[in-house]
Amino acid sequence: MAIESVGIVGAGQMGNGIAHVFALAGYEVLMTDVNADALQAAIALIDRNLERQVAKDLITAAVKADAMARIGTTVTLTDLGQSDLIIEAATERETIKTAIFEDLVPHLKPDTILTSNTSSISITRLASRTDRPEKFMGFHFMNPVPIMQLVELIRGIATDAETFKSCQEVVARLGKTSTASEDFPAFIVNRILMPMINEAIYTLYEGVGSVQSIDTSLKLGANHPMGPLELADFIGLDTCLAIMNVLHDGLADTKYRPCPLLTKYVEAGWLGRKSKRGFYDYRGETPVPTR
Repeated sequence: MAIESVGIVGAGQMGNGIAHVFALAGYEVLMTDVNADALQAAIALIDRNLERQVAKDLITAAVKADAMARIGTTVTLTDLGQSDLIIEAATERETIKTAIFEDLVPHLKPDTILTSNTSSISITRLASRTDRPEKFMGFHFMNPVPIMQLVELIRGIATDAETFKSCQEVVARLGKTSTASEDFPAFIVNRILMPMINEAIYTLYEGVGSVQSIDTSLKLGANHPMGPLELADFIGLDTCLAIMNVLHDGLADTKYRPCPLLTKYVEAGWLGRKSKRGFYDYRGETPVPTR
């Protein structure tokens, strides 16, 4: 089927970025969130980010205006029902995602494709709570969405070939690259990335190195653009912990045990950039290591 209209559930960091790239690619976008203020903030952020692209001569002012005109918002989840494709980008909690899909199902068109931007939760399990597991997929964007070129496509056990092909074509129209992952805990990127971040936290926990020495070592010694602890703060320590728990629970291997220091930071509410404190303190002009 031809996909022209896209519904996005969630106006947070991922949701607004997804709306940005879809509108820029010519799709009609309808974004929903339970919080009307979050929707207003998302539209303002998309406008600013598009303006940056205009300033860099990446797009014209007319292209920006057309993209903004394609984005609608609503606080009523079921308004998304007539979309050709729906991307759920809500909080990384399975109970919340399941409730969203259960509320949407009675209002969907027969051929609407349902997808989740989850970074780690079982696609097969989420799909089983809907009326269309064959038309359900994982559609995992990387953060920040307008900049990162990869989209992981994850097939559940029931996903049909037509749905997978349709989603591949959407990613290509966005100007991004897709990779196919089987439905195992954390898929490809986070299956590899999160244990590395967790090991960096263990290295800090055991006193092998300081925050600064660990991040400098990986940036200069492994040519990483960002140190693992700096990256953890950018992702959100609560998200890192949630993904490590999915890996640990789903694969039952002690190598995926979350570092106790990561758990402690999350318990303290030190979640990284979004809370102004994590492995770095962001309350001043420049980030300062907290350990």
